[in-house]
Amino acid sequence: MLPQRVTVCEVGPRDGLQNEKKFIDTDDKVNIINKLSEAGLTRIQITSFVNPKVIPQMSDCSEVSRQIKKYPDTVYAALVLNLTGVKRAIEAQIEEVHMTLTASDTFNQKNSRMTTDESLANFRSVAEEAHKAGVKMWGVMGTAFGCPFEGEIPDQRVLAIAGELISMGVTAVNFADTTGIANPRQVYELSSRFKDRWPEMPLVLHFHNTRGSGLANVLGGLKAGVTMFESCVGGVGGCPFAPRAVGNISTEDLAHMLWGMGIETGINLGKLLAISLEVEKVLGYELPGQIMKAGPVPFRINYPVEI
Repeated sequence: MLPQRVTVCEVGPRDGLQNEKKFIDTDDKVNIINKLSEAGLTRIQITSFVNPKVIPQMSDCSEVSRQIKKYPDTVYAALVLNLTGVKRAIEAQIEEVHMTLTASDTFNQKNSRMTTDESLANFRSVAEEAHKAGVKMWGVMGTAFGCPFEGEIPDQRVLAIAGELISMGVTAVNFADTTGIANPRQVYELSSRFKDRWPEMPLVLHFHNTRGSGLANVLGGLKAGVTMFESCVGGVGGCPFAPRAVGNISTEDLAHMLWGMGIETGINLGKLLAISLEVEKVLGYELPGQIMKAGPVPFRINYPVEI
């Protein structure tokens, strides 16, 4: 039993670009986001409100937020790590913030200079600020399927942290495979345990293709009834604090697979492929996405491929 429709959440403008050493012009970022909206992406993580000295690529977060064309049926979200970040996001009129921490203390220390418990305590004030401003929140948990520094992360720890995030009033919980460690059976079992405990709370899954199992892990989530997945146009990105963890799953590869399985996404594949090629040109190197190279399966006639 697979879902009939899936929401693909595009995180390329943030997660995909944050590692780039060459600063990407604000106009290019705005153009990419606008075209992603035109291609039918209804959820786009456009930037992050973090310390520009740590992630200089996101130093134009306010400008990007104000300059994009906002479509009425599309949610434009931003990542935040602390109270300062959420206040800046509110000032920039962001409608949804993604509070991000990791299930691993070691990884969390590298990412935000706090333990996981300290991040959770910090998020209480972030949540209060967001609630006051009428801004929705997601709780995003990295290393949910394992950590390169600490190894296996027990399911009970992941679920306990999820419970803390839910108690803050998040509208969705996101499990991220930060370094591409997960396997489909693990994804199915953890996702099923979450959905058994919180059947009404949306679960989002975020996979990296570091070890070639990204789309297989999506299938594990689908079988557990998950209907929201994050991906990056062209397969760009990765975590700057994770050793050798490069390559989010590609949005067009994900959309192509889902369409082939008869699962609707509402995305125009042709427009999405054109965006991938444009991103590749902006970045100046070959992207890892596969469908942008091979093209859609030629005898499938039900793909929305208009350009």
